[in-house]
Amino acid sequence: MFWRRAAHGRVGFRRSLPELGLLLLATLVLLEGSVLPLGAASSPETGITPGAGVSHGHADKNHSETKHKKPFPVLGLNYDSVKTPFEISLWVLLASLMKLGFHLLPRVSSIVPESCLLIVVGLLVGGGIKLIREEVPPVLDTKLFFYCLLPPIILDAGYFLPIRPFMENLGTILMFAVVGTLWNAFFVGGFLFAVCQIPHASLSHIGLLPCLLFGSIISAVDPVAVLAVFEEIHINELLHILVFGESLLNDAVTVVLYHLFEEFSEAGTVTVLDGFLGVISFLVVALGGVLVGAFYGFVAALTSRFTYHIRVIEPLFVFVYSYMAYLSAEVFHLSGIMALIACGAVMRPYVEANISHKSHTTIKYFLKMWSSVSETLIFIFLGVATVEGPHQWNWVFVTATVILCLVSRVIGVVGLTFVINKFRMVNLTTKDQFIIAYGGLRGAIAFSLGFLLDIEHFKDMREIFLTAIITVVFFTVFVQGMTIKPLVELLAVKKKQEAKRSINEEIHTQFLDHLLTGIEDICGHYGHHHWKDKLNRFNKKYVKGFLIAGERSKEPQLIAFYHKLEMKQAIQLVESGGGSKLPSAMPSTVSMQNIQPKNQPPPPKPTERALPQLTKGREEEIRKILRSNLQRTRQRLHSYNRHTLVADPDEEGFQDIILKKQKMMELDRKIKEMANYLSVPSHPKDSPTMSRARLASGRNTDFIPAQQQKGNKKSPGM
Repeated sequence: MFWRRAAHGRVGFRRSLPELGLLLLATLVLLEGSVLPLGAASSPETGITPGAGVSHGHADKNHSETKHKKPFPVLGLNYDSVKTPFEISLWVLLASLMKLGFHLLPRVSSIVPESCLLIVVGLLVGGGIKLIREEVPPVLDTKLFFYCLLPPIILDAGYFLPIRPFMENLGTILMFAVVGTLWNAFFVGGFLFAVCQIPHASLSHIGLLPCLLFGSIISAVDPVAVLAVFEEIHINELLHILVFGESLLNDAVTVVLYHLFEEFSEAGTVTVLDGFLGVISFLVVALGGVLVGAFYGFVAALTSRFTYHIRVIEPLFVFVYSYMAYLSAEVFHLSGIMALIACGAVMRPYVEANISHKSHTTIKYFLKMWSSVSETLIFIFLGVATVEGPHQWNWVFVTATVILCLVSRVIGVVGLTFVINKFRMVNLTTKDQFIIAYGGLRGAIAFSLGFLLDIEHFKDMREIFLTAIITVVFFTVFVQGMTIKPLVELLAVKKKQEAKRSINEEIHTQFLDHLLTGIEDICGHYGHHHWKDKLNRFNKKYVKGFLIAGERSKEPQLIAFYHKLEMKQAIQLVESGGGSKLPSAMPSTVSMQNIQPKNQPPPPKPTERALPQLTKGREEEIRKILRSNLQRTRQRLHSYNRHTLVADPDEEGFQDIILKKQKMMELDRKIKEMANYLSVPSHPKDSPTMSRARLASGRNTDFIPAQQQKGNKKSPGM
């Protein structure tokens, strides 16, 4: 019966359709004046605001008949109130969709780098906006770039920075970052000034200091562009850490040179004192940024020690302290990039020992997601800003800039490598030098620094500089970024090998570290292995106990690495669903502490073999013996050279001096005894006194009387 009623209801509905249409039309006519935008209802043009209508309700009561009362608005439109967050959401959505689309087209992404495709998308979006509107809004604002888009990328790079290869190649990285950047800035700026003096180039208004300022902007390698290209070609770890480390550490040089030449350009004069203060400023900017980042890193590690009962806010401390380090460095015009790198590198080993595995996963994936979106937006905004303009094209200046950037990079890398190889154990080959020189990409940092130039002071040069910067960025990203992968394959450059670390590898690595440290101590050469060992001992003795909670602070490095591997293997096993296939055995409490439910009953304890119990005093005595014999701190030995071994009288110890003195006293005593024996008459041949005299003197004939000597000569046995 129910289906019959339903059918009857549908027939009635068909019959009432004309009536419903008339009713809807009448409703729309009634509401024609009531559908007003919410912003218009509160705008000053209407003269009536919601608050004013309520406050003056009693005052206008007598005039209610003469005034027209507007009905309550049913639907409103107020885009201005949500314009900024709505456009940000649209840009993020566009970036995410573009990244998804590129990975769905593997043939395109294997030929063209992702950064190039994103810039093309930005050019198309900017062109579409310019067709719809007369002007393109300034999307790549300097504050937006430096305070919102750049920090996530640098924090991701600093937090997951491979510390061991970075520290082993720190000298090479600093040479490329400091000396190489200075060389590029002065080489490009000086030769550009010479180009500007050409009569028909129409560039005579650009002086030496503006050219050096432009050289400092365009000389720095961009970390965003390097990350985008080098992660796709999977270059080996050595070349990746050299180029990427250079792009991270040259920020201090770029900041100092930029502010230095900007002030010099405005002042117009340069003195020797200014140059000296510039060197001091570089040291302050670099070391100050590192110290600020290290301070916030230690504070973050100390805070994570007390988050055992509030696990949900653990990732928040990592992000907030890192961003505070960046902003604090920017407040004092220090290097914010170096502050972020130092903060991430310092906090990671201590934070990961304190936080839970879920918090670690949250930090990892949120940083990767945040940095990926920021990188995508930077390249899209770069394309949109290119369409925005304004530009002033000068063939001579732009062409000279591109050529000088390439030439200075090649000369700088080859010259510095010639010096560096004299001090390296593993020399950089010609192929390595080519990849380092060819991988010096420029990006959005140079573009943003160009936008920071004062319009009033650089009004005749700013547009030329921006056009040249965009050209160099496009040339390095498109030409060098697209051709570096085929060149790597053509030259057969060693690529990165994705190999999982094992306990065996960790044991041999630590063994070699201790062995090399001991060899350095024996030879008297205190290299980086010696200082690394000193730092590790200081870290274990003082820092870890203060920043790491519980027993994890006393855990040896090898055991901690084993627990980490065991945890990763257990999680992979649970995610793959292979836990039920394992034989029934007691799982490790370390590897399963964040996987098993908390309410699960504890597993039964296995039967342990009875061991003899030792008293606490006996245990402490055993520990003291082992500590003094097996883990004794190496004493400082006297340095020597195996080719020139010269006896050093000062090397004799106090015990040797005492032994020598005792031998001298004994020798004097024997001499006195010998003198006494010479003053008495001779004794018979075989007397005991004569035997003792012979033994004391060490000679057989000194104390034989003359008569006995003559008798011995006459004897037939002689």
